[in-house]
Amino acid sequence: MEAASGKAVWTGRVITIVVSLLFLFSATMKFVGGAPVKEGMAHLGLPESMTIPLGILELACTVVFLIPATSVLGAILLAGYMGGAICTHWRVGDPFLPQVGIALVVWLAIYLREPRLKALIPIRRS
Repeated sequence: MEAASGKAVWTGRVITIVVSLLFLFSATMKFVGGAPVKEGMAHLGLPESMTIPLGILELACTVVFLIPATSVLGAILLAGYMGGAICTHWRVGDPFLPQVGIALVVWLAIYLREPRLKALIPIRRS
């Protein structure tokens, strides 16, 4: 197995921090609530009672992603969470490419940080 280069690992860590801050901000907004959150939930056709459970789920997935020993599981959980967001936005006719981009960035971060993934998903060069 090839060891990850220092630059790749650090790039992955920086991306992890940025994307995790995005998820933590989103979860915090769900806990704080307010008119924008209520309007967003209504627009997506979701009951307001789902706001806190979604915030808990998002926070839990992010914490699992941030713990090095469980980071791959966290990436899988966040990808699933974003899959739900994609489906929800698609269902109401909203653009969903930002959610696709966030999910891809989660996987880029873990791919750069975790050398075992390079063995599973090799990028071949000619």
